[in-house]
Parts: sequence; structure tokens; C-alpha cells
Amino acid sequence: MDMVRMAIEAMYEDTCTVVEHRKTKEKGVVTYTDTVVLENQPCKLSFETIAQAEKLFVAPEVEIKSGSKIIVTHCGNSTEYTRSGVPGMHPTHQEIMLDLFKEWA
Repeated sequence: MDMVRMAIEAMYEDTCTVVEHRKTKEKGVVTYTDTVVLENQPCKLSFETIAQAEKLFVAPEVEIKSGSKIIVTHCGNSTEYTRSGVPGMHPTHQEIMLDLFKEWA
């Protein structure tokens, strides 16, 4: 399995940064702070069509919470996405369905 994982990860030509919109409450005042929880993580975008990425392939131990902003750098360009649905987990990788990020929920 290690060889299969190495072969899959050899295709990772992109990187991603994951940002969570965390709620904090201080003295009764609720605020939200954008917090980077993962940076420069190797990954690979998979395109269903040329116009839009559909999936993100990333290591299976990486946790990306629902609602997180995923900033993927592909060919020198960064695009903001969000996780859509439950990741497809495999022993060698996971597949995360993506939607373009519009705003924090």
C-alpha cells in the first residue's frame, strides 16, 4: 500500500491552505476569526470540466472540516473552494468534493 500511496502522491502538483471561520466569545461579545489550520499541504485538483474543479485529492490523515475555506494553488493561481459533502476515504488518499467559496455560512 505504501507504493500505491507514493504513486498517488507523486501526482500532487498543487498545494492547499485550509481556513476555518472560528467563533469566539469574550465578555459576551461574539466575533469570528479566520484561522489558518493547514498550510502548503500537497494535493491535486481533479477537473470534471475545464471551467470548474470537482475534487481535491489529499492525504487520508488530513482533516478538513465541513464549511472550511480551501485555498488551492494550481499552476500559480489560487482559487477559494469549500468542502461539499463527506470526503471519500481510501487507505491511500481522500477525495473531497468542492464548491466555489462564496461566503462564510
